[in-house]
Amino acid sequence: MAKPDKVAAVAEIAESFRSSSATVVTEYTGLSVTQLSQLRRALGTSAKYRVAKNTLVKRAAEDAGLEGIEDLFVGPTAIAFVHGEAVDAAKALRDFAKENNALVIKGGYMDGKSLSVDEITKIADLDSREVLLSKAAGAFKAKLSQAAALFQAPASQVARLAAALEEKQRNATGTEAAEAPAES
Repeated sequence: MAKPDKVAAVAEIAESFRSSSATVVTEYTGLSVTQLSQLRRALGTSAKYRVAKNTLVKRAAEDAGLEGIEDLFVGPTAIAFVHGEAVDAAKALRDFAKENNALVIKGGYMDGKSLSVDEITKIADLDSREVLLSKAAGAFKAKLSQAAALFQAPASQVARLAAALEEKQRNATGTEAAEAPAES
């Protein structure tokens, strides 16, 4: 018979799986409590990092309908439940793992499919949403500036042509006036 605290833990983990936009499964053997605290701070509000027993996590993943990640729950397991941008959490985990060899990224789950370590690394290499939006805004602004210059060009050409014709007429009448008294 299941203990009430284990049932509650499974329900809580299953709800975390359901409510998160992505999850990243890690192995944390060798990390101190201080390092785990640093990792949680590095993740910020974008993810919740939780250490859990594999048997409970397997049941919770099954309850949440996650398939294909059962193999990741071997050895000491901690899961980052991502509630913000998956890119930000993946970058934080990747960067922390570079500095601390004890943290090993095993894989993850996002958009209904399991993720390999390489796929998580590719996600970490992406620009954040804000950076992509600013790049798009800059590209749009450049195109609008080019369009404005293109629309303004014919008007300025007409104005230059009119000024040139006016100058030519002045020169022509000035030349005729200068030549007329010489002939008399």
